[in-house]
Amino acid sequence: MANSLILPKDVDSKFRLITVAAQRSKQIQNGAKARVETRSHKSTRVAIQEVLAGAISWELTEAGAKAAPVEPEEA
Repeated sequence: MANSLILPKDVDSKFRLITVAAQRSKQIQNGAKARVETRSHKSTRVAIQEVLAGAISWELTEAGAKAAPVEPEEA
């Protein structure tokens, strides 16, 4: 049985999901707080859950470039 992953509407491919989650995972490892409640403490798993939940915003920096999660500005 193959794993089927339902991607959010703003994520165009599995590759993009993994790229965005990897960038977010690095942010979490560097001290960023998780934006979703999850049973896992692993940064990679938390990052994937955040992307799937639509809890992070991201943008493409240029055509063909990596997607980088955008941290919200703190007041």
